[in-house]
Amino acid sequence: MKRKSHMKWSWIIIVSFFVLSIIDFRFGIFGFICMTAPIYHALRGRGKVHCSHYCPRGSFLGKFLQKINLGNNMPKWMKTKKAKNILLGIMITLLSISLIHSGGDFNKIAFSLFRFMGVSFIVGIMMGIIFKPRSWCQVCPMGYSTGLIKKVKDNRKAI
Repeated sequence: MKRKSHMKWSWIIIVSFFVLSIIDFRFGIFGFICMTAPIYHALRGRGKVHCSHYCPRGSFLGKFLQKINLGNNMPKWMKTKKAKNILLGIMITLLSISLIHSGGDFNKIAFSLFRFMGVSFIVGIMMGIIFKPRSWCQVCPMGYSTGLIKKVKDNRKAI
């Protein structure tokens, strides 16, 4: 089944997320949607369809960094499983610590998610300028996680 891509306009979602979260950081709670949507698709057996058809961050990076990137290739070591595992571990650890320190307070959780999404977005923009626009997508912890989920699901089917 061919899926319609929303990449031409889905950047509006991430811009709206940041604008709303700056106005009132409680909107940062919607960061959970950004983190769970790719996992949802992967668990439904759709693999990395989120990355190629829906991802607001990838849409933004691809649309707005086309003209201002340096066009360099990412170093090979950044694309290795080891590097992706380290980045995934760092991201999970930092988010977990931040959520634990929130003490269950809704406002602090929302701000933690806003901050987490903001930092990763800035890193993605920096990578997109130094390298190619969607370089972040090659190391994105969510995309990598969905790939791992797909592998596990495929291995279970093979057994």
